Amino acid sequence: MELLTRISIDPAVRFGKPCVRGTRLTVGDVLGTLAGGSTEAQLLEDFPQLTHEDVLACLAFAAEREKRLITTPAAV
Repeated sequence: MELLTRISIDPAVRFGKPCVRGTRLTVGDVLGTLAGGSTEAQLLEDFPQLTHEDVLACLAFAAEREKRLITTPAAV
């Protein structure tokens, strides 16, 4: 997915947490702000270095990670 190229993981930046490329903002920072009730417009105003596509990339990254992390045994 092309959006995921906007997310980088560098051990030297924020202890290797996934960040929006070219920033020190983590995916968790973006998602936490949205989960805390801020709108995307407020987020983009507070962090002018972010774009709409960056926010979508954070959501896509979290969705992909969730798919990989959650595995449950089949119901019997």
